[in-house]
Amino acid sequence: MKYYLIVGEASGDLHASNLMRALQHEDPQAEFRFFGGDLMKAVGGTCVKHYRELAYMGFIPVLLHLRTIFRNMDYCKKDVEAWQPDVLILVDYPGFNLKIAEYIKQHTRIPVYYYISPKIWAWKEYRIKNIKRDVDELFSILPFEVDFFKKHQYPVHYVGNPCVDAVDDFRKNGEETFSEFIAANGLENRPIIALLAGSRRQEIKDNLSRMIEAARSFPQYQFVVAGAPGIEPDFYKQYIDSSTKIVFGQTYRLLQQAEAALVTSGTATLETALFRVPQVVCYYTAAGKLVSFLRRHILKVKYISLVNLIADREVVTELVADGMTVANIKKELAKIVPGGSGRSLMLSEYDRLIAILGEPGASERAASQITALLKSNHKA
Repeated sequence: MKYYLIVGEASGDLHASNLMRALQHEDPQAEFRFFGGDLMKAVGGTCVKHYRELAYMGFIPVLLHLRTIFRNMDYCKKDVEAWQPDVLILVDYPGFNLKIAEYIKQHTRIPVYYYISPKIWAWKEYRIKNIKRDVDELFSILPFEVDFFKKHQYPVHYVGNPCVDAVDDFRKNGEETFSEFIAANGLENRPIIALLAGSRRQEIKDNLSRMIEAARSFPQYQFVVAGAPGIEPDFYKQYIDSSTKIVFGQTYRLLQQAEAALVTSGTATLETALFRVPQVVCYYTAAGKLVSFLRRHILKVKYISLVNLIADREVVTELVADGMTVANIKKELAKIVPGGSGRSLMLSEYDRLIAILGEPGASERAASQITALLKSNHKA
């Protein structure tokens, strides 16, 4: 069968690539065409556009690139329609993907499946109308989403979380020692605190310099930045100092060796927890007081990090908008480094979180259900 996939960022590339491998196992004749990234390219198929050409974040960047965004969207619609896949699989990235779903549903008979649900439970709940109208099957990776969609009379398939798969696959390759890691990357023989400042330029610009300024109060540690896929090394130079190291394509290797982490909200918060690395969630935005006000009055959820959302309690501290200051980072980081007052409690809460998420196999379960549904529909 022919599978067309659309992702818009690094985490989507990772999870879609694992789904593609699982689909190949279920369907050895699988053909892939996609808007994606390097990990999807490694699986095979035709990459129509790289997600780097799609990833604009924030009101001003989106406004400045509206023409490009609309051009990419129109190209994508026509390309899907021309290729006539057996299924269109959308992966997160709702601002773009829901528009594609609407068009494909109106103009073709191609079934539309969504893997990694749009987070409409956080805000823009009205989008449920679009999902019910335009999406044939939705595959959820967060356990609490099942009840949310049930409330809207829209059944979903909970398949488990692909981050569990990705971390489990990484660990199957064996444990790397600290000495091996620092030798391979030219690092010092000092304990590491990881800095995961996001996968988009705007996130890195807003967060990294504040993280590094706070790090200067912890001279006993070396701070190592996880370079984001698709971001060139020169971009980081304007935000890091000579004492800060950066490694690319090694986020899991870095987390495996880190004593603690400062993490911009997103999938990385969950991955950090799965490696049992205590963390502070840091998400700076301009106009912080306004954003904090809007967060309290518009967001439908109490938390922004996946760790806290899944646990349904504050496991990790979230420093957001005007709360993301250098002073607050230093105070919260001191609590979770070895010997810190909050470290052991956070680690025990991680264990509870890992139990909630369950066993690996999300990609395989999703692929199995996708192919079964498609075969059933073909028979019908």
